[in-house]
Amino acid sequence: MCFLCYQMKQRWIKIVALFLCAGTFHSCQDPTPDPELPIDPEVPEDPIVPVPEAEYFIGTDLSSLPEIEAAGTIFYNTEGQLVDAVSLLKSMGMNTIRLRLWVDPQDEHSGLAEVKAFAERLRSARLKLWLSVHYSDTWADPGKQVIPAAWQGLSFPSLKDSVASYTQRVAQTLQPDIIQLGNEINSGLLHPQGDRNAQPEQFLELLIRATQAVRETTPEARIMLHYAGIAGADAFFDEVAEVDYDQIGLSYYPRWHGKDLADLKTTLRRLSERHEKEVLIAETAYPFTLDWADWTNNLVGLEEQVILPSYPASPQGQQDFISVIQSITTREVALGRGFCYWGAELVAWRGPEATDGSPWENQALFDFEHRALPVLDAIELPQ
Repeated sequence: MCFLCYQMKQRWIKIVALFLCAGTFHSCQDPTPDPELPIDPEVPEDPIVPVPEAEYFIGTDLSSLPEIEAAGTIFYNTEGQLVDAVSLLKSMGMNTIRLRLWVDPQDEHSGLAEVKAFAERLRSARLKLWLSVHYSDTWADPGKQVIPAAWQGLSFPSLKDSVASYTQRVAQTLQPDIIQLGNEINSGLLHPQGDRNAQPEQFLELLIRATQAVRETTPEARIMLHYAGIAGADAFFDEVAEVDYDQIGLSYYPRWHGKDLADLKTTLRRLSERHEKEVLIAETAYPFTLDWADWTNNLVGLEEQVILPSYPASPQGQQDFISVIQSITTREVALGRGFCYWGAELVAWRGPEATDGSPWENQALFDFEHRALPVLDAIELPQ
C-alpha cells in the first residue's frame, strides 16, 4: 500500500471534493483497479471447523510504528489507559505482526536496521514475524516496482545473484515466520528486468532464485507470494506454479477490489484447492468514520469509495467487516490461515494541521484520540 503521493493536499480539497461528490481519489497502490464487482454483502453461511493442528496468522502491519512512536505518539486502551501498542494488540488476540522491508531507503525507516530492532521487540513479546520484502528502496505495488538504486544497471545474471544474496541475508538476520517475496507483484517485480508482462521468464527466474535462497537459509519459514485483488488472481497463480512457495496472499480493499465478499471467499477456496496452498488476506482495512483528523488527504474519504451496504463507516461497521474477514479466512475456507490488517497504527501522528501526516487515520485500529477501537474485540485466534 502506497500513500506518499497523498500527503501534500490541504483540508479545503477534501471539503470541495465532498461537495462535488468527486470520487476520484486514486491509490498509487493500484492505478488500474479491478473492475467493480456486484454488490452482494451476504456471505453464505457454510463454515468449516478450524483444523486443530493448523497454524493461524492473525495480525496487523505495524511498519510505521517505530517512526510514529519516535514522534512521541502514545496509545490508549478502550478505557483510556496508556498502553504499549504492541502489547495491547497481542492481548486482544493478535499473534502476528507484518513489517515491510526496503533495500536502501532514503531515511532509516523500513531499512534492515530498523526492522531488525523491531523484530527483536516482537520476538520478546512472543509474536510471529511476517516479513514483506519489497525488493525496492521505496513502496512497491502493482503500479510501481522500482529496482533498488544499488542494483540498477546490473546484468540479469548479476541481478539474480544480488536477489539471492540479499534474500539469504535478510532471512538469516530476521528469521521470519512468513517471508513474503515481493509486495503486490501483479505486474512482477524489479522492473524492467522482472516485469511479468514484458519479461515473464525472467520474472519467474527471480522468484525461483529468491525462494531457493529462503529454503537454503531458513527452511522452516513459510514463503508467500502476494497478489493485489481478486480479478486476475487465477491466471497469476497458474503462471507461478513452478515456483516453490507455501502461501497465497491476497490484498482485499473494497474500494479497489470489489464489494462482493462471497466472491472473495469463492476465490480463496478456488485458489487454495487448485494449488494446494494455504491462503491468507495479506492486506485489508475498513473505515470507522469518513471524517479526518489532519489535513492530509485520506485515501478513503467518500462513501461511494468503499462502503458495503451492510457495513457503514462506523466503529460497528468496521468491527462487523473484520469479523466476516476473520470468519472467511479461518473457518470458511479449508486452507484459510488468517489475515493481516493494514495500517493499524496510522493515526494522525504529525498533528491536526499536518499536510504530510496520515492518509489512513480513519481506517486505523485506534480512534482520533488514539484509543483502541471496538474492532479489536472481534479478533479471535482459532483454538
